[in-house]
Amino acid sequence: MEIINESAAMLSNYEVFSLLSDLQAESARKGKKSISKKQQNLATISYETIKYLEKTPCHLQSAEVLEAFLKAVAPYKLTKAEKLQLLNHRPTTTVEIMAMIEECEERLTEEQMEELIQVIISTLPGDQEMEEGGEEAMQEDDEGWR
Repeated sequence: MEIINESAAMLSNYEVFSLLSDLQAESARKGKKSISKKQQNLATISYETIKYLEKTPCHLQSAEVLEAFLKAVAPYKLTKAEKLQLLNHRPTTTVEIMAMIEECEERLTEEQMEELIQVIISTLPGDQEMEEGGEEAMQEDDEGWR
């Protein structure tokens, strides 16, 4: 991934996760022995951000998933910011949809909101996959305490 203009667009959680993971891997390959305090702080922030994002569904996503999602929500005429909110938060109820889409009740019918929820559930990996991975991690943690 190449960033042409840092302030030109908003990034999804997946894009941030991918970028930071790539930077971390590149830094590990270079293996610099002496780093400045600023570089240490940046490395800490990157590490903490990656650890947080690993607990969200974004680490299950890919560029293909994002592309499929954006194509699937195109008929709803959402703004870029609204698409980003839906992508990052993966809402599963109409209340969540209404909170993320401006003037939702005027722009979308109840049926369209339900369709949008189904699009989100079917195109974006999420809760079920996270629960399966979370259960395995919890079992590993429990075994470590015994």
